[in-house]
Amino acid sequence: MSAGKAPMHPLLARYLTQLSTNPLRTKALTSSMFCFLQEVIGSNAAGLPPPQIPKDAAPLTKALARARIDSKALKMALYGFFVSAPMGHFLVGTLQKAFAGKTGLKARLGQLLASNLLISPINAAVFLASMAVINGAKSVDEVIRTVKGGFFSVLRVSWVVSPLSMTIAQQFIPVEMWVPFFNTIQFMVGTFMNIKVKKMRLAAARKEAEERERERARMATEEKR
Repeated sequence: MSAGKAPMHPLLARYLTQLSTNPLRTKALTSSMFCFLQEVIGSNAAGLPPPQIPKDAAPLTKALARARIDSKALKMALYGFFVSAPMGHFLVGTLQKAFAGKTGLKARLGQLLASNLLISPINAAVFLASMAVINGAKSVDEVIRTVKGGFFSVLRVSWVVSPLSMTIAQQFIPVEMWVPFFNTIQFMVGTFMNIKVKKMRLAAARKEAEERERERARMATEEKR
């Protein structure tokens, strides 16, 4: 007698129901939460110092500072809700409609190519432009420079992760589970990249501070002479 299918967790069942009845709202809330967590986890895991706050600040303000929950984390949540989720909903939905009912090797390869050559570049450009704005870009030129500077780096990561995750989904994941699966993959990769970037920036800031200190020491020595 073959084993029956494992029962689905009630929370997952409820999530899939919401995803079916209210797809965009559910994706927006999920993306918002994941983007918020990516920023908070990234700041803590990278060892960023907590922001300086007054000693007489309210207990809630101190707790938020210790957890590295700042305005950028809130902006990331807004990005997930208003930009990432709607864009992903439209692009992935269009891709699924284009290949609906199509099976076989050619259809799978076509889906992979469309994802990598059309969807990934759009996602990379919009992500980098949004990060430029969140990080304080004041002009269109600054945004364009950010997109040009990081476009192919982000795209290379996507071109590695996307085919692997898409192949796994096509082979082993039921279609109704694709959204939670891809959300989980994106969260893991996004958190890893967030930590890596923050560590690089922290190391660069420390190196710059050390160089300034050495320069001050050199100038002080020359003045004594």
